[in-house]
Amino acid sequence: MNRITAKIKGYTSRKARVRRKVSGTGARPRLTVYRSLKHIYAQVIDDETGCTLAAASTVCREVRDEMKKTGNIDAAKAIGAAVAKKALARDIKQVVFDRNGYAYHGKVKALAEAAREAGLDF
Repeated sequence: MNRITAKIKGYTSRKARVRRKVSGTGARPRLTVYRSLKHIYAQVIDDETGCTLAAASTVCREVRDEMKKTGNIDAAKAIGAAVAKKALARDIKQVVFDRNGYAYHGKVKALAEAAREAGLDF
């Protein structure tokens, strides 16, 4: 097994381990994070119905126009605040945080802390 496939296998096993433990309900949906080198995405998902209740990403125009770079910690903070604002507009105050196999560090941590500061409880 080369280095790249080992890295992908490690990520997928971490992701599966987190998803076995974390599930969103109608009363407490799941806030999930996906990050790439260029962008960061966040969604609030009700797993019982399979519906996305709120979403924000650095690809969206309303957020992208406010920042210079879209793949750094400042962008993650903006996305955390934006997804929390959209969730609170739909009367969602409590969520379960799904780090999606990523370490709770850097961009993922910045997004989570910004969402907490904006009013989400998790």
